[in-house]
Formats: sequence, structure tokens, C-alpha cells
Amino acid sequence: MRPTVVVVGLGPAGPDLLTRAAVDALASTPHRYLRTTRHPAAVAVAGATSFDSIYESAGTLEEVYAGIVDALAEAAGEHGTVAYAVPGSPLVAERTVELLRTDDRVDVRLVPALSFLDLAWGALGVDPVAEGVRVVDGRRFAVEAAGERGPLLVAQCDTRQVLSDIKLSVDEEMGDVTVLQRLGLPEASVTSVAWADLDREVEPDHLTSIYLPAGAPPVAREVARFAELVRTLRQRCPWDREQTHRTLTRHLLEETYEVLEAIEALPADAEAEAGGEAFEHLEEELGDLLFQVVFHATLGAEEGWFTLADVARGIHDKLVHRHPHVFAGVQADTPAEVVTNWEQIKRDEKGRASIMDGIGDGLPSLLYAHKVQRKAASAGLEPVTDEEGLGAELFALVDRCRRAQVDPEAALRATAARFRDRFQVAEAAAAEKALSITEVWPG
Repeated sequence: MRPTVVVVGLGPAGPDLLTRAAVDALASTPHRYLRTTRHPAAVAVAGATSFDSIYESAGTLEEVYAGIVDALAEAAGEHGTVAYAVPGSPLVAERTVELLRTDDRVDVRLVPALSFLDLAWGALGVDPVAEGVRVVDGRRFAVEAAGERGPLLVAQCDTRQVLSDIKLSVDEEMGDVTVLQRLGLPEASVTSVAWADLDREVEPDHLTSIYLPAGAPPVAREVARFAELVRTLRQRCPWDREQTHRTLTRHLLEETYEVLEAIEALPADAEAEAGGEAFEHLEEELGDLLFQVVFHATLGAEEGWFTLADVARGIHDKLVHRHPHVFAGVQADTPAEVVTNWEQIKRDEKGRASIMDGIGDGLPSLLYAHKVQRKAASAGLEPVTDEEGLGAELFALVDRCRRAQVDPEAALRATAARFRDRFQVAEAAAAEKALSITEVWPG
């Protein structure tokens, strides 16, 4: 038989709320361990070894939890059976217990306890089943609450930073929220706080939770999960840790061109069954490009400049402002009128003297010419050049593409790709017949 860890719940408050089963389990197990002494009922576990030192030495909470599990597995292996006391109930928001139950080094026996949830429902006067309340972790609010509209009970709101992160994760002003603190203790507090003051007026501790009657986190669940993954990679992957905005530029460019290549490979008929694989490939390449965007946003957040939510909010507000024909009653019935409005709004926003200001000098030449022509056309001037030479001829060809609503960069790339494919077929045929490629070229 494997050694056993008896997990005992200490309940939500002081020793008076300990169950008889918990008291008996602790009394009958000589080797006792505490996740933390920062709990009102910790005094009931006399002589226990706490894991507070792991909290102080580890770099992340996941490292704390893994360290605790390793220590418990080692102790159980030495003593046969050990007791492990945790705040609240062993099955409510207790990550170490989750890890222990999947660890094949030990068997786990649970001693249930009163949870802080039981006290919270009483303090709020809420039936969680009837109201459909969801419980989320304050430290993972952006991920666990993404896409939820509430009501939400947010646990483990133990620092002002956690409260600030929760507030910043919600992309709309909310009304008052309920703050629950130290439930079950003489100094218990249930107060209503304005949303804007959540991280200013509340002095949080490890027994603080908040109740949101409704919420609207701005990022979809999968995007939030992906953003969390990128943060994890930054913490744990040696390559990702070393990257900067500048070192990522080459990868951003490569992924952008791979998206363009995937788009060019799409079938002309979007409904064609044969296009399934091509669209799957485009989906994959867009994911790679999204990784670059989220990576840069993660770096920005680490530097304290901006977050992914800031990036999304910024482009959202910019697009609303630049589409007055959609959101502000401005008349624009044709694409050309939309472009004209867009350029004028952009010019006013940036305070630019010329409509040509802001065109990036680093753009590929075809794209640069195309953008110059579009800017001129938006001002009512059809671009022509009196110059001679191959550059002028190319400029004229770009103008023909623009008038035909064809992207010259994509058109040239597609033609080059078709030529490449024909060349490879002829190359293979020439090799098979021992001829030169010119002798088998189809013309």
C-alpha cells in the first residue's frame, strides 16, 4: 500500500467551526502539516510543520504548490501516514489537494469541512443554485471569468494588485459590488463598494472575497487562456524568456508572409469542398500570427506600458472613431467615400500636415507605391507620372492594379508561385527524360 496523506479542512474561520471529524483526524495523526499558519484555525493544529517557508522562497504559486506536494509525499513515505491541514474545505479552491489526488506516490483521504462558500451564501442571502452563481479564483479572474456575465463570487482576493487586475479585466463600468471579509470571525465585514473604488477603498486580506451580480470581461475565454499560456511560456521557457520586441521582429514578418501565402492558396470558390484543407491551413497560420501579437502585448504588460486588453480597447475605440458612417450618423454610401472619411479622420487624429505623412519607408516597394496611389486617390487625384524608365512603368502597373481593385503585391506573388510550380513540374520531367528544362518547357 502507498503512504497516505489525510487532508483535513480547517473550515472558513476560527477553531469553533472545525468539525468533529477534523478534530479527531488531527488528534489521531501524530505527524501534522499546515499549508499556512495564516488562518484563524491554524492554532488548532498544535505542533504542526507549516509550509510558510516555501511561500517565501518560491518564485511562483505553482512552484509553491509543487513544493508542498513533494514535501508531503516525502513525509508520507517516511512516516506512512501524515495529516495535512488546509484552510476551508479540501475540495474548494485548494490547488495542492488537486495535485495530491493525481500524484501516484501517495493515497489521499479527505476529511470535509465547512467552506467559506457556506458562510458567503448566508451573508449574501443568495441561493447559489437558483441564481446560477459561479465561483472563480481572483488570481485567475481574467481567464476563469472570461465570457461570463455573472453572478460571480470571486475568492482569494488577498492583495490590492488582485483587486486592480479584476477591475481592469472588466471592460465596462459596473455598479456597486459586495465585499466579504473574515466571515465567521468577530470582525466579519460585508460592505458595498463602488466598482471604481474597489482597489482603493478595500484593505484586502487572505479572507477577502467579492460578489459581482453581473460582469462583462472583455476577452473571450479561449483568447484569455491563450494569453495566460504566453505568460507561462515567458516564465518557464528559456527561449521565450530571452525575447524582446526587437528580437521578435523577424518572426513577426515571417508569420505575416506565411498568412499571406495561406490566403493565396485559398480556392476561388469559398464554398468548394476542396478548400477545407486550405482554410485549416489559414486558421493555423493566423494562430501563429496571433501568437506574435499576444507575445508583444505580454512584453508590454511586463514593462508596465500596456496589456492585451489595452491593445484590444485601443483598436476598438479607433475603429469606432474612424467609422462615423456606422456609429455617428455620417453619410458614406460607397467604399470610396469611406476611404476619404478615413484618411481625413486619421489626418486630424495625428495632426499631420500632409495626407502622405505616416507612410512607412520600410514597406516593400510595390506596397509603398500602392499606398501612395491610394492616398492620392482619396484626395481626388488620380496618380500619374510624367517620368520615364522602368520605375515609371512599374508605377503605372501598380495603378492599373489599384483601379482593378487588385493587390499588386498579392498578384505578383501569386504569379510567381504559379511559375514556380510550373518550373518544378518541367524540372522533374527534364530530369526523367535526361533533357534540359528548356526542351520540356510548356511555354
